[in-house]
Amino acid sequence: MPKTIQFRGTPMTLVGRSLKAGDSAPGFRITSEDLKEITLFDFKPGIKVITSFLSLDTPVCDLQVKEFNSRAVSFSSGLAVLGISKDLPFAQKRFCGQNNINNLTLFSDYKYSSFGINYGLLVKEMNLLARSIFILDKNNTVRYVQIVKELTDAPDYEDALKNLRGIIDNPELPLREEIPLKCKPCEGGIPALAKEKIGGLISRAAGWQLAEDPGKADRIIKEFKFRDFAEAKYFLDLVSLIAEEQAHHPVLTLIYNKLKVSLTTHAAGGLTENDFIMAELLNKNYESF
Repeated sequence: MPKTIQFRGTPMTLVGRSLKAGDSAPGFRITSEDLKEITLFDFKPGIKVITSFLSLDTPVCDLQVKEFNSRAVSFSSGLAVLGISKDLPFAQKRFCGQNNINNLTLFSDYKYSSFGINYGLLVKEMNLLARSIFILDKNNTVRYVQIVKELTDAPDYEDALKNLRGIIDNPELPLREEIPLKCKPCEGGIPALAKEKIGGLISRAAGWQLAEDPGKADRIIKEFKFRDFAEAKYFLDLVSLIAEEQAHHPVLTLIYNKLKVSLTTHAAGGLTENDFIMAELLNKNYESF
């Protein structure tokens, strides 16, 4: 079911994964003010407060950044405070310089929409990020999620800070055993999965079918359906971004309102766990439509 918020009362659709407290925080790629690519794992181990917003050029977002910058002074040392939007890095750098933003670091999601997609915050109709607050603990476990329902409203700072204090007191939870939603590098030497293993994985890949063609590598396929061509094309672009981030190479066939996706691991000459990870990622993102 699509996730919706509002902009001045008009429904808006959020695209990407759905995250909740207790989930492992997905990785992401964002751009710093000096145009360097930064990932989640570039930050030192520790608690991270991440707030996202539409644009620095709006009064509510302007105040949101200043509010976090002001409140961050009272946070414990070693805690990282990040602000993420789709503003260009140049605009973010200028804003920080003009407003003495020293306790919060701004990053841009303009290039890949990676943070928006991985955290379920990409506003489909605007191609901007929703207003949110996420708190990750020392193990990069999501401990707090606040997604503001009306884009023109400010976040609930007091609720976030109350929860932050509790996380500071208990900065790490026991790690849970989870299926990783991140493809592993496989530049050759990785064997294709055995038939029995494929059978177990395909049974959990909703809507995906195994295609076995004589003389060709095994692959899994699924056809995604949409309201119209524009929506199907939007999902194709989304799949392209996810595939680039996962270093995967799907075959995509777009016919009006249908997108057929075929997955296999070329380096292995057949199916690997990476294909089923990719299938799960696409399923999770398709739920937004």
